[in-house]
Amino acid sequence: MKTKKYIAALILVGCFAVTVKAQLAPLGAIYFQNQYLNNPAYAGLEKGLRLDLGFRQQWSSIPGAPKMQIITADYALTEKAGIGISLYNDEAGLFERTRLMGTYAYHLPLNANGNKLSFGVSLGYLDELVDYSRLDGDASDLIVNDFNQRQQYFDGDFGVAYTSATLNLQASAPNLRNIFSKDQNAEQDVDEARYFFAASYKLQLPKSWDAGIEPKVAYRSISGHKDILDIGANLTLANERVSLTGFYHSSESATVGLGAKVTKNLELMGLYTSNTAALNGQANGNFEVNLKINLFNK
Repeated sequence: MKTKKYIAALILVGCFAVTVKAQLAPLGAIYFQNQYLNNPAYAGLEKGLRLDLGFRQQWSSIPGAPKMQIITADYALTEKAGIGISLYNDEAGLFERTRLMGTYAYHLPLNANGNKLSFGVSLGYLDELVDYSRLDGDASDLIVNDFNQRQQYFDGDFGVAYTSATLNLQASAPNLRNIFSKDQNAEQDVDEARYFFAASYKLQLPKSWDAGIEPKVAYRSISGHKDILDIGANLTLANERVSLTGFYHSSESATVGLGAKVTKNLELMGLYTSNTAALNGQANGNFEVNLKINLFNK
């Protein structure tokens, strides 16, 4: 009986760790480097094919700490249509979550200056399970078997964005399953991102500086938690070959990042997000690395 309670507790802790940290401290790349991660309206907005690979390690000082791997690809079919695919894999202790989504986006040109109003929708599935290879206990326990026998969830995201040479406005509703599902279990889910709003404006600094800055404000609504306000900016230097990112979050954490264009089509960024106020002093923060590859963008 004690073993069953222990395994059940590990499952709950794993679910909680993966979900809470993913929403209270999302990947820093969603703000500038890869906005498609958080809003399907950005799929195929830029010419050509874009591949993004991301890895994040959370609480690295704790055994079995959460970590995340992400792969996204989006492609501009035409000036008005884009497609994309994203694969997420979260791990925390015994718990593992995989989310695979396909995306279609429509980009409506508004004028000859390149201003666009974009709409995007992603559809796919979410699978959650306990990894038997990490289980130190009875692998035949009914609690684990019942958890792994659950059906995969059908899920989706929706987003809209207005983009111009300077102004960027967006809104998205991730995890549509939790918004529209009549499943009692889904309705009880907490710590899920519900809505995301953001606005940014690019400012050109004096030409002699060879630099630019884009301040940004974002607002995140998360079930079971206070809404979070993000305020920050992205500073580009050396003709956008180097970028510095900084954000303060109302959850009393901060994100800092450094990016560089290794080649014309290859960009690398590293970010660090400190823990929220509730976790300060208990563990270190989140380390994140993102790689972006641009192809066929001529």
